[in-house]
Amino acid sequence: MALFRKALEKLTKGLSRTKDRFLGGLRNLLAGRKLDEDLLDELEEKLIEADIGVATAMKIRQDLQEAFQQRRIERGEDVLEFLKTEMKSLWPECDRSVRFAPEGPTVILVAGINGAGKTTSIAKLAYQLKQQGKKVVLAAADTFRAAAVEQLTIWSQRIGVEIVKGGGSDPAAIVFDACDAARARNADVLLVDTAGRLHTQDHLMRELTKIRDVVARKLPGAPHEVLLVLDATTGQNAINQAKAFLQAIDVTGIFLAKLDGTAKGGIVVAIRNEIHLPVKFVGVGETYEDVEPFDPESFVEALFA
Repeated sequence: MALFRKALEKLTKGLSRTKDRFLGGLRNLLAGRKLDEDLLDELEEKLIEADIGVATAMKIRQDLQEAFQQRRIERGEDVLEFLKTEMKSLWPECDRSVRFAPEGPTVILVAGINGAGKTTSIAKLAYQLKQQGKKVVLAAADTFRAAAVEQLTIWSQRIGVEIVKGGGSDPAAIVFDACDAARARNADVLLVDTAGRLHTQDHLMRELTKIRDVVARKLPGAPHEVLLVLDATTGQNAINQAKAFLQAIDVTGIFLAKLDGTAKGGIVVAIRNEIHLPVKFVGVGETYEDVEPFDPESFVEALFA
């Protein structure tokens, strides 16, 4: 219960602007009004503005209309509690935890475009895993961005985890060496930072596939997780990025970065419904401690708090 409260507090703080715009707007929209077609139209538009997505907004509208016809709700004020229940039901029971290897190092590839917050998100993951008692090794395989290796090195020193850096520019070769190092050092987790790239850059996406294949040859069953870092502030464009990365490297989960005051929290709902990938972690601040495993219950409660 204490962990739930802590997660709820962080999410509530991070979602403050989303909550003020989305929830405040809804309350003003719904107050003192009867639920009719005009109000349903306005509500659907408000949901779309919150980046929930057109398909999901239409479904919620239909469910509201059905509930109204069955006299389960009658006034605008009844809608908020209905929305909370409806949004929580969007996430069925599924595994949102990290899939650890039964033996040997667990390999987690982390991908994402430049500017999404990928390197900082890796630091957050490394910190959380270390807090769980895991021995973590980082692989600095983002050789396309000059400052990426330096940035990851600084994070590794702050957190107190080991890092493998290569002398050349071939990211696949660095990952090859990192796999050997992780095994030799009895690491529990190898976190691989891959080069930030646009989902439209085919040659870089092929390099990402090559890294995945190197890992698979070096360590049986690897990579065990392929996490895609998405910037929550980019809204629906994040969905297009996810679809492209999913085709290239078989993404297993999302790390949603920058879910803070500038984000529209509804993108979490759109990710669930449009690409059917679990959001496994959310970044709710700028320090390496500002990370939470995604929990639908606490997310919805924070959004409506």
